[in-house]
Amino acid sequence: MRISRRAATATAVAVVSALVMTGCGSPDGSGGAADASGKVEGTVKFQTWNLKANFKGYFEDVIADFEKKYPDAKVDWIDQPAEGYPEKISADAAGGTLPDVVNVSPDLAYPLAQAGLALDLDEAAAKYEGEYLAGAWKSHRMPGMKGVYAFPWYLNTGPMFYNKALFKKAGLDPEKPPTTYDELFDAGLTLARKSGGKTALLASTPSIEDFGRYGTKLMNAKGTEFTFNEPKGVELLQRYEELYKAGALDSQALTAQAESAGRKFQQQSVAMNPGSAHDLENFKKEAPSLYENIGITDAVNNTGKANMYVQGLMVNAKSKVTPAAVAFAHFVTDKKNQLDFAHEVTVFPSTKGALDDPFFTKEDGTDATRVRVASAKSLKNAVNYTPVLLSEQMKVALRNGVAKAMQGKQSPKEALDAAAAECNRLLKVG
Repeated sequence: MRISRRAATATAVAVVSALVMTGCGSPDGSGGAADASGKVEGTVKFQTWNLKANFKGYFEDVIADFEKKYPDAKVDWIDQPAEGYPEKISADAAGGTLPDVVNVSPDLAYPLAQAGLALDLDEAAAKYEGEYLAGAWKSHRMPGMKGVYAFPWYLNTGPMFYNKALFKKAGLDPEKPPTTYDELFDAGLTLARKSGGKTALLASTPSIEDFGRYGTKLMNAKGTEFTFNEPKGVELLQRYEELYKAGALDSQALTAQAESAGRKFQQQSVAMNPGSAHDLENFKKEAPSLYENIGITDAVNNTGKANMYVQGLMVNAKSKVTPAAVAFAHFVTDKKNQLDFAHEVTVFPSTKGALDDPFFTKEDGTDATRVRVASAKSLKNAVNYTPVLLSEQMKVALRNGVAKAMQGKQSPKEALDAAAAECNRLLKVG
């Protein structure tokens, strides 16, 4: 199961228009607030996102435990397929049939919060905030709005693999991979120089997450304008341009997909690449010489915070069983149930202390635990760098701008100014 499951944000944002047209929108765009106190009773409609096929038993047990704890409450579980999920939420929101508790990513929660259909947990459930990792709780804050609009649920992140043999051959310390961007750029230039341009450090150009980890301010506080073309962003792109010209970025980096970057790493023509336990298993079978020299580290950053992908449980602000809905969303996302879920699938809990469990700190010699331990360590203070308003079209605009700078068709500043202008145009037209 993929944690990100990114829907096009443009589709999600369309929910706002639909809700405003049907008179469901919040006039001040402040999101919804309701009284969550009172007796936990009634039937809670609970909607998940493509989970029943593989985790039916787990969720049935959680629901049974909740109903045992609250005998006057019942849960009606609805699982929707992955395909068309944003459109389904939009239709339910516009039609007044949105379930009481809904599985959302931040980009899907945003239009619902704007329309006043997502319960503000800072108002209705603030007492639970201390149970969750700070970055996870904040992941469902929305640009230009006050409040938090979903309980953080399961998390994921991606560690970086690096080739210790290639590092050693270039005179780099194989036990000290780069942790900051300055160290990354220095290592890349050294590697390219010592290999005569035959070995690159990376196989891809910077994404929005790189700009965030570099310390670039990606949007203004109100969420009305992209600002990744600020001096920090220009500086990052200038450094990547330097890498590209020196051969420290793979020659096909401008058009590389994740799969092709992975192949370059497996062929040992690239020294660093993100990966997973599944990749490690493939290396062991298909590239044993690489597998013997694999190092695992966090993705570099200048902020001290790794990137996280997050799923949440949103409570419908118009629910007729608000106390029960809040109680159930909290129950599903409490420490015990999140830990249990992490044993079912490769995800990580968003609750404080859960990542200190031996399941996330002790290796047993398997590839799965090597990656799990490394990832869990980085998630404790991680944040979600991808703006909730960044659509696929906007990502393309940024990639195109980066490519033009790398190719020398525009200066880094010109390229980012143009990309930001296009993203802001798309933001305004919805």
